[in-house]
Amino acid sequence: MKHLRWFLCCLFIAGFGFQSCEKDSPLQAPLVPESESFSLDKVRGKAKVRVMTRNVYVGTDVDVILEAGDPAQVPFLVAEAFQMLQSTNFSERAIALAKEIAESKPHLVGLQEISLIRMQTPGDFVFGGTTPAVDVYEDFLQILMAAIAEQGLNYQVAGSVENADVEMPMFTGIDGNGNPTFSDIRLTDYDVVLVRGNVDYYDVVATNYQATLPIVDLGIEIPRGYVALTAKIHNREYRFANTHLEPAVDQIKMAQAQELIQAMANETMPIIMVGDFNTHATYGDVYNYIVNEGYEDVWLHKQNQNGGNGYTAPHDNDLRNEIVMLDRRIDLIFVGNVSFPECLPFGRVKVKVVGDELEDRTPSGLWPSDHAGVVAKLHLKKHHR
Repeated sequence: MKHLRWFLCCLFIAGFGFQSCEKDSPLQAPLVPESESFSLDKVRGKAKVRVMTRNVYVGTDVDVILEAGDPAQVPFLVAEAFQMLQSTNFSERAIALAKEIAESKPHLVGLQEISLIRMQTPGDFVFGGTTPAVDVYEDFLQILMAAIAEQGLNYQVAGSVENADVEMPMFTGIDGNGNPTFSDIRLTDYDVVLVRGNVDYYDVVATNYQATLPIVDLGIEIPRGYVALTAKIHNREYRFANTHLEPAVDQIKMAQAQELIQAMANETMPIIMVGDFNTHATYGDVYNYIVNEGYEDVWLHKQNQNGGNGYTAPHDNDLRNEIVMLDRRIDLIFVGNVSFPECLPFGRVKVKVVGDELEDRTPSGLWPSDHAGVVAKLHLKKHHR
């Protein structure tokens, strides 16, 4: 009886234009041109949901500052980081990011490292002042939403979670009396979910994890969090979550992943989790924890077998590397509460990486981000884990 079910399953797939599969081997689906992969919301009458994950990158290496052993060096490290921030030109990169969204038109977009940069000149930080910087230097979300609108797209911010909010002094020069001058620069980091204009959504949750990263030398903590919501697409509901897990300390990253999985534990609808998980697929501890909790890595079930290796990181910090050096897959899309027929795990699944080809760079030669992004087109059938 078991062999008969397998035989009928393979006949069904062959009859709908898919390759047959063997019982003891992975699914071998037909190649589908990339131009066809993301063109329609429905294929053979089956509703599809399209999602995207994109770490847009603050534009400079803040880890150099956070890891400074001598606090006296911080103003000078901040000055160097600020110069790189200016050279990586988010306004230019935002246009490239908006074009990626325009090409695939995802219903739901998970964005990480959405930065709000504020300044105060002259600064009071080095003199013991506590007045926060409030003058906006650059608002990534505002810039990106304007670029998306310029593409003729209708997206809206469905939810955001504020993570780190850190202010530090920045050396700016020497005055006429030979004294150093300083500004204060304040970086606030957000994770954001965008929804396409024709998508209904509700039950938005934006929260920080209890597990945070302490920076003892600087007397600060770096929180992270997630945004989750329920989206209704083609009369089907999905629980969608976007996160950016801590990269620096594995123990903290695991604790954050456990909090996220626990938050989804009582959901009965199909779950889609996207983000920069900072865990290597397929051997990272956090990656395997999520999989062992019943979630599937969408990339492993893609049918467009010509989609490459899925690597998403890293480009150089200055975004000007002329050779693609991506060597890891850490920007991921997981699904849960879905069923898997023996031969056809997700129906027609298309997954692609964006921002990983030389032609994806901006006119001045900048990569859109230090990460590549991932876009997936899925048909998910509800199934209680």
